[in-house]
Amino acid sequence: MARTLILMRHGKSGYPPGVADHERPLAPRGRREAGLAGEWLRRTQPGIDAVRCSTSTRTRETLAATGLTAPVVFEPSIYEASPRALIELVQLTDDAVDTLLLIGHAPGMPWTAWELAANRDSAAATDLSRKFPTSALAVLEFDRTWADADTGTGELIRFHIPR
Repeated sequence: MARTLILMRHGKSGYPPGVADHERPLAPRGRREAGLAGEWLRRTQPGIDAVRCSTSTRTRETLAATGLTAPVVFEPSIYEASPRALIELVQLTDDAVDTLLLIGHAPGMPWTAWELAANRDSAAATDLSRKFPTSALAVLEFDRTWADADTGTGELIRFHIPR
């Protein structure tokens, strides 16, 4: 029973004057790199069964730019979520879902990937610990149900920065 969790940070956002943080849109570079992330996901990862995405404008636009068509739940709790809150969200995932994509923000996405990884001495973990830039993806595998996914129970198998 292998489960795959993909944690993605939103694409590079713009900073239009007078726009609140939650409403900031993607910059052109963010749209381009999110599109590259979607291509990489389709080419290298199992089919995504479900997406949980922050409600912010930049995360919604990131998801749209990936071109992915899996069922989506927009989760307000992902915005500014702690690793514990994100892990609890993962634990609530239905066991019919084999591959889950979470789209959110820093520091939540990198800290959650780090918390879940058992193999923190791997090359992927070293890369992740250096920087988790916009549109980056951490791919973890679990040999257990989602309810049992917790700190140190996943294997960080890939860290990818689409450029």
